[in-house]
Parts: sequence; C-alpha cells; structure tokens
Amino acid sequence: MDKKSVNGIEYRIIRLLGKGKGGYSYLAEREGRQVVLKQIHHEPCDYYTFGNKIEAEKNDYRRLLDAKIRIPKMLDIDTENERLVKEYIDGDTIFEMVKNDVSAKAYLPQVREMARLAKSAGLNIDWFPTNFVVQNGLLYYIDYECNGYMDEWSFENWGIKYWSKTPEFKKYLEL
Repeated sequence: MDKKSVNGIEYRIIRLLGKGKGGYSYLAEREGRQVVLKQIHHEPCDYYTFGNKIEAEKNDYRRLLDAKIRIPKMLDIDTENERLVKEYIDGDTIFEMVKNDVSAKAYLPQVREMARLAKSAGLNIDWFPTNFVVQNGLLYYIDYECNGYMDEWSFENWGIKYWSKTPEFKKYLEL
C-alpha cells in the first residue's frame, strides 16, 4: 500500500485522481477521512511557465478565498516535500458529465457567478471542466490555479467552449 507523508503525517494513497500542469492529485485517507493529496511535479509543460509551484499553490489559495470562489479547504502544506492536502469534494466533474452526455447547463449560473467574482478580483481561473466538481448541487473549483485577468482567457471567451459537446470538447477527447 502506497503511503505519503505531509509534515510527518502519513496518508494512505487510494488512487490517482488526475495529473495536471503542476502536480499529481491522489485520493488519500487518514483515520477514516478522505482527502486529496497533491504532489507537485516538475515535468515540462509546453504552454505554461511556472515559478515556485508550492508557493503559487499557497498564494493562489489565498487569492481565491479572498475572491470568494467556492474551493476545497486547504488542510496542510509541506513546502519541503512539495505536497499539500486539501478537502476532498466527492462528485462528478463537469468534464465527466459532458463526456457522458449529461447537460452542465444547470451549473452555468454558478460558474458565471464564479467568473464575475474572479473578474472583480482581477483573476482568471482555469475554466477547463475537469477543474469543477458538483457536490450536493453546488459547484466547486477544485484547483487552486489562478492568474491575472485577461479577457481572452475568461469563462465566456474560452472556458465555455468546453462545457458542452462543442467541436473543441470533441477535439480534446481525441487527444
């Protein structure tokens, strides 16, 4: 059984949830509680430049909280080992819903409110639908990545292209 520790606290890894630009996210468990354990990686990314990823996670978390974006709570951060633990939001991603022909239309008002809040705070978040989970009817942004606002990367100009079975979504599935 694979285990990873964060600041000396050991977590049992259950399974890989996904790999992003900045790290691997695992479903992990400790004392009967499921959490997400993220391990930062330093693999190259053609379309994105990083500075200090673990510091960015911490700073972006604070920026998202200040902007009032619904996100999972950060429970612990281990700067030395470049790991963090956050609340696990159990539910389907918008990506899974769209892929399985389940309409995400009901969640558009919530994501548009997130877009409004983000823009008001001078931020863009990663609008790709793998970063959004629905739990008990509420939409959560489960990543902590955010950048300075640019209209080109707003939800309405970029993100919405992946929130239904658009040509862009279908092309992504072919990758």
